[in-house]
Amino acid sequence: MSELNPSETVLPHFHGVTMFQLFVGGSGTIGKKEIPLQPITVQFKDHHTAYGPVVAGPQGLAFMALRMYTGDSQPVYLDKPGYKERLQPSKRRNLTSAPVGLSIEPVLKARKEAVWESLFEKSDDGMEGQVVRLGANMSVSGPDPRVAAGYYVVVINGTLINKGEELPLWSMVVVEPTEAAFEIHAGSKGLEALVLQYPRESVQ
Repeated sequence: MSELNPSETVLPHFHGVTMFQLFVGGSGTIGKKEIPLQPITVQFKDHHTAYGPVVAGPQGLAFMALRMYTGDSQPVYLDKPGYKERLQPSKRRNLTSAPVGLSIEPVLKARKEAVWESLFEKSDDGMEGQVVRLGANMSVSGPDPRVAAGYYVVVINGTLINKGEELPLWSMVVVEPTEAAFEIHAGSKGLEALVLQYPRESVQ
């Protein structure tokens, strides 16, 4: 979790691991094109792929980095000498979704069918970002984590039932690629969750 003060800037850099980032509070921009960031925006980037700058707006900016593996996760800044020597082959994807709209409680609770929405174009290496929307007490099977490198399920509205426990906003379940598909089970008020699946080439 990172929290930036108004106008604070994170300079362009890359990490040695593939990751998703969730922009969950405040506002800001990313990249030279100043793509707007507001809740809830999802970013995906491959390992050894530069991105930034990230600039916080007048209300500050909060975001979370989600990695399936820790690996070489320290940032390597492009304004420092020697960064080119640390680059490795990568697909170099740096994708930013449109903000995810959330249902008001009566609409969420009354939903009768599961709805899946894609955040990015589906990739041939298994990378995928989706939103699943479920009504009260509904359940649906998540993706097979063995087809890629596992995934996160992140609660962004309502609650998620897992092993008898009701998990609130911002709770996360990690489904590793050695596990079976995860049963996504909504609580009594329904559930909207991100399902963020990592590509097969996620570890370097």
